[in-house]
Amino acid sequence: MWCCLSSRVPIAYIDIRVFVHATEDVDKVLTAVRNIFPQEMISTVSFKHTSLTGHHGNPIMLFEARVKDKNAQAVFEKLAFGLSILDKEILSNEIMQHLDNGNLYIRIDKQSAYSNELKLSKVDPIHFRIHFKKPIEEEIVGICKKFGLLP
Repeated sequence: MWCCLSSRVPIAYIDIRVFVHATEDVDKVLTAVRNIFPQEMISTVSFKHTSLTGHHGNPIMLFEARVKDKNAQAVFEKLAFGLSILDKEILSNEIMQHLDNGNLYIRIDKQSAYSNELKLSKVDPIHFRIHFKKPIEEEIVGICKKFGLLP
């Protein structure tokens, strides 16, 4: 499937954030997020949650987690392996809009992730902030190509 391409991990950490609205099932949303993790990591990642209030007073829960070093690389590799070539082309065409200060921002569709599919989404997604050890944009693009996230 996917494995470490390099013993030197180019990613410092990945922050994962997801909002769970009052109309959603918390367990299903967290299952969707966990489906993005490699199998061996699923039980090791813990989420911090914060209760929020929406614009109309509706309850919203924010779940956040950070994975580091080799675990971050494993998640990155699974993202690269799981995205379709079409999503990779879209990401490639928009890459500069997804980069900021050594971070790559990717949004994955919750419904698709629940079904074990990875698709880019801009509507109510699972948010990934991938923080690279070297903040140079050209190097980040090169790493994304090396790992197969970009074509």
